[in-house]
Amino acid sequence: MRQKQFGAIPNSFSSADSAKAFIIPVPFEGGHPLFKGSEKGPDAVIEASMYIDLYDIHTDSDTWKVGVHTTEPIKERNAEKMIKEMGKKIAPLLKKKKFPIILGGEHTVAMGAYKACADHFKENDLTIVQFDAHAALRKDFFGNTTNHFTTAGYASQLAPILQMGVRSMNIDEREVLQPGRVFSAENILDASNKSWMYDFLNKLTKNVFISIDLDVFDPALIPAVATPVPGGLIWKDVIDIIEKINEKSIIAGICIAGLTPIKYNKAPNVIVAQLINSLITMKFSMGLH
Repeated sequence: MRQKQFGAIPNSFSSADSAKAFIIPVPFEGGHPLFKGSEKGPDAVIEASMYIDLYDIHTDSDTWKVGVHTTEPIKERNAEKMIKEMGKKIAPLLKKKKFPIILGGEHTVAMGAYKACADHFKENDLTIVQFDAHAALRKDFFGNTTNHFTTAGYASQLAPILQMGVRSMNIDEREVLQPGRVFSAENILDASNKSWMYDFLNKLTKNVFISIDLDVFDPALIPAVATPVPGGLIWKDVIDIIEKINEKSIIAGICIAGLTPIKYNKAPNVIVAQLINSLITMKFSMGLH
């Protein structure tokens, strides 16, 4: 059976041969019961995307017409093998200057994207920006070193990383935070002081890969995550930051992960689908990059 296409985009605009944006579903949830159900996230978002308006009223554009292709999913259940398979799929897209959008699954899938991007870009030519409620700097999680809570530590070994929206960590993580490279939710939500934005933008390199663990949002907006933390970012916070990144640097790709669908509440699925469409619009609507 043919893979459903994001937004029910017709064949003439979803062909892999001509598309500029590629959505790669990675329904990986690891072995820990905490993340049970996140493997259903990609399908839930793609299904929800069938019912959203792709036209963007803010930019007066139908940016999906640049071509958006949804690939067959990567269904590998072993983390290390999943990371390798993602590299095989993402690397050729980067070489062709396509725009990969990885759709998880739990946030471990970001590791595959980080590795592929770090292998592609020259040293000091890539910044990883990770939106996450958690510091994600643990050495391991119940003995597992490749998982949701170690993603930022993994990324920092590959390229400079900036962390956005953090509001939860353990004492060991506090000891290894990189000073000046972690922007807490409290900083971002403080409307009286936006000096952090200048500091943040000055640390960006030419190319940026963005990863969004959906628990960065306040649970009032997206409750369908395995590890919600109160006091999170709202829609406008995240969009405004990414718009600034897009003005300063080239967004090379995006990972969105962490959705654990709720059977009787489809709203989070729709919001994530709208987020993907907004980011595609941002990337292509103004002719930037």
